Amino acid sequence: MRKDKKIDAVSTFLGNDANFDGTINFKGTIRLDGKVKGKIVSDGGTVIIGDKATIEAEIAVETVIIKGSVNGKIQAKDRIEAYPPARIVGELQAPTIIIDSGVVFNGNCSMETELIQDRKTT
Repeated sequence: MRKDKKIDAVSTFLGNDANFDGTINFKGTIRLDGKVKGKIVSDGGTVIIGDKATIEAEIAVETVIIKGSVNGKIQAKDRIEAYPPARIVGELQAPTIIIDSGVVFNGNCSMETELIQDRKTT
């Protein structure tokens, strides 16, 4: 992970054996290692998706760090980072997108800040 931006301590954790269906609205930093289906939303928060996680969700947060499996639309106000063994299917929107070697990504990317801000207000 990048060293120039400090990630807050994880305030919420969803373990390997957990299944969640619905909307997660959080502050701070959340780590997801289980299965999530629905929406993940935060104004200024960071979501860390662990390598065992399976996420089928629309994500709208400040920062997303992915090592697991994600299927859906991801919008980040700051950045999206993906590291192996991540598998991503869907749409990525953020001013900064980092996809490390070994990550499987099938979808579309947009790095236009204006689009992200416009969609947040509608």
